[in-house]
This record gives sequence, C-alpha cells and structure tokens, in this order.
Amino acid sequence: MATGTLAGKTLFITGASRGIGLSIALRAARDGANIIIAAKTTEPHPKLPGTIYTAAKEIEAAGGKALACVVDIRDEAQIAAAVAKAVETFGGIDILINNASAISLTGTVATTMKRYDLMHGVNTRGTFACSQACIPHLRKAKNPHILNNSPPLNMEARWFGPHVAYTMAKFGMSMCVLGMAEELKSEGIAVNAIWPRTVIATSAVQNLLGGDSTMQGSRTPEIMADAAHAILCRPSREFTGNFCIDDEVLAAEGVTDFSKYQTVPGATLLPDFFV
Repeated sequence: MATGTLAGKTLFITGASRGIGLSIALRAARDGANIIIAAKTTEPHPKLPGTIYTAAKEIEAAGGKALACVVDIRDEAQIAAAVAKAVETFGGIDILINNASAISLTGTVATTMKRYDLMHGVNTRGTFACSQACIPHLRKAKNPHILNNSPPLNMEARWFGPHVAYTMAKFGMSMCVLGMAEELKSEGIAVNAIWPRTVIATSAVQNLLGGDSTMQGSRTPEIMADAAHAILCRPSREFTGNFCIDDEVLAAEGVTDFSKYQTVPGATLLPDFFV
C-alpha cells in the first residue's frame, strides 16, 4: 500500500453523512485530516442511517477534525456558506470529493420531471457548483485534488436504455472530470473519477436494488475509501483526468487480496453499472 498521508489536509466531501462519502472521510480522518461534511441530513431518516452530526462524531473518534455543514448542493448559496466556513475554520481547502448523488433507475415515461431535476440538480449541477466554489481555494493548496464518485464514460446503449435520465446525470459528473482535468491541468489541480467494480453495500443500495441478495454480492464502502485515499496521495500534476476503478487502483498499490472487502466472503460479486 502507498505510504502517503492526508494528515493536516482539509477535505470538502459532499454527501459525507453516510455510505461511501463517510467511509472516505473516516479513512482520511485516521491520518488526522480535517473533514467538511457537506450534506443535508440533520434528522435521522427511517431507512438511511446517519446525520451530519453523527458523521462528525465518527470522524473525530477516528482521529480527524470535523465541520458539519448543512448543504443542499442544489443551492449555491449554501455551498458558498459552507466553503467560507471551511476556509475560516481550517485555513483553506486541499481536496474536494464530489460524492453526493441522487438515483432513480427508471425509464423515460416512469421518471417524473421532479425526479429528473433532482438527479441532474444533485449529480451534474451540484458537482459543477461545488467545483466552481472550491477551485479558488484549491489553487492555493499543495497537491490539490478533485475526485468525483462517477463512472467511466462508456457510451454504450445498454447503459442508457434502462435508465437514461440517471445515466445522463452520472455521466454529467464524469464529463466534469474530462473537462475540468484539461482546464485545470496547467494549474496543477488534479481532477479524477473513482467508481466501484462491484455493487457497494450501502443503505441506499439496500433500499433501491433489492435487499439481502444484492448486499451479499457486494463489497464494503471501505474499498472505495482505500482507493480514494491512494488517488489523493498521488502527485496532482502527474495524475489527472483518469477514470479509476477501485480495485484497479488498489492493485496498482500492491493489494492482491480483496476478500476483506466482501460483505460475504466467497460470494459471487455483482458488477456495478457502467463497468
């Protein structure tokens, strides 16, 4: 494994109250990083564990410093306020993780325009807005990174047919990687994407994709956290514009045994979308 550390780095993570976002936060916290939890869950949800406040407690227990900010990333004023608070509290921002996402695996007729707007507002627009707000601060950072939780741009009909609205919204995040990596290359700000090879065991997946059988064929969010950590420790001027798959990143770091990431050791793994 890479020996890099995120000690003292400040990470602005959207959707960090649970799931993959929280796992990335906790991995950085173990190094002694500062984490801005930019999410909108302030009250416990009946089906989704975690709030920005419980996440903050976990991050501090893991060794990091936490700043819980109520942010709906569809609202640029809320983003701006959180970014300002982050800079005031920690002196800057080194890393942006665009993790927050909305999903609806529905066809054209079954996708309400409200749901369409939610997915595009959170996934594509939210990623663009958070990037726009953080870039002025990333310019001042040593080894600045933007990392989007979004898939490789596989322009195949099979990824669009069943849920065109969702695919467009997620690929919008990936197009931000493609464009911003090129735009910011000369400034040394890395922009990359991370995506899981397999389904990841989160409460959102359990609620959406059919419960226990799906969870059994999943890997834990820690594989995404470890892969993200490896990417964020790489030199930003040397590693940008990449669409990374979690286990490929870790294999390049020398990891050969991925069984510790399986929710059920030995179970057949279910591939994720777009891979």
